[in-house]
Amino acid sequence: MVSYVSAFLYGVGGIVVAGMALLVAFQEKLVYVPVLPGLTKSYSITPARLRLLYEDVWLRSSDGVRLHAWFIKLLPECRGPTVLFFQENAGNIAHRLEMVRIMIQRLQCNVFMLSYRGYGASDGYPSQHGIAKDAQAALDHLSQRTDIDTSRIVVFGRSLGGAVGALLTKNNPDKVAALILENTFTSILDMAGVLLPFLKWFIGGTGSKGPKILNFLVRSPWSTIDIVGQINQPILFLSGLQDEMVPPSHMQMLYAKVASHNRECIFVEFPNGMHMDTWLAGGDHYWRTIQQFIGNHVPEIKEHESSHDDKGTFG
Repeated sequence: MVSYVSAFLYGVGGIVVAGMALLVAFQEKLVYVPVLPGLTKSYSITPARLRLLYEDVWLRSSDGVRLHAWFIKLLPECRGPTVLFFQENAGNIAHRLEMVRIMIQRLQCNVFMLSYRGYGASDGYPSQHGIAKDAQAALDHLSQRTDIDTSRIVVFGRSLGGAVGALLTKNNPDKVAALILENTFTSILDMAGVLLPFLKWFIGGTGSKGPKILNFLVRSPWSTIDIVGQINQPILFLSGLQDEMVPPSHMQMLYAKVASHNRECIFVEFPNGMHMDTWLAGGDHYWRTIQQFIGNHVPEIKEHESSHDDKGTFG
């Protein structure tokens, strides 16, 4: 009997050790998926295919990695809000173009779409440290442009992009006017237990009850739950209740973390929204929600108001 118990314990131990080894060796490949199965790394379409007005933008991150982006404009001289869009972990920015086309039409905005390092036409290999630098390079570029209203930059992140956007927003309170998070996780540490349930006993975020003795193995923790509490800009939380990848409870926890000190936060649920299609399942309600949020929290400064303020300053 003892031998059977020993064999069982050794077997379980072997599975755990094997799981740990796979986590260490392939975690970046699990978190970052620049190429979808059966597709290539290159863009399947460009904004030109959808008759969008755009320019190719080439950037350098602070560590020298060459990055590619698309800056898509509503009009040549559009002074409306500019959305800095951060995508999910899988595929590239071309796979988001149809959604962005509708975003531009419905919100009357510009959209800047960044390819993370290792994605699309960008060089390098993805990592949390590197992608954070990429996001900063994108925001710095937008902040220096003279053809947009730099006071109306709105960061929009979905899933992994929400983690990227939250960190960027926290680090740039004077450059980012507002943040939109859609179907974003509390942390990769918590997601490890969602994807591989046995790991929740060893890996977890700040709210987990496990011993978390293996957190040090996770190279891209993306602990959004620890970041949002430090954001003072307005935040809109968009949660698809049918999300099959990130439990909707993650979005609820993110909102609870920040709502106690930031009164400019709004949480909106979409009963039929899944991880990737909340924008589609939400229909008109989805776009009106974002439109109203931007209108209330990132308002356009009328020229006559600006002139009045100037007169008051010098009078």
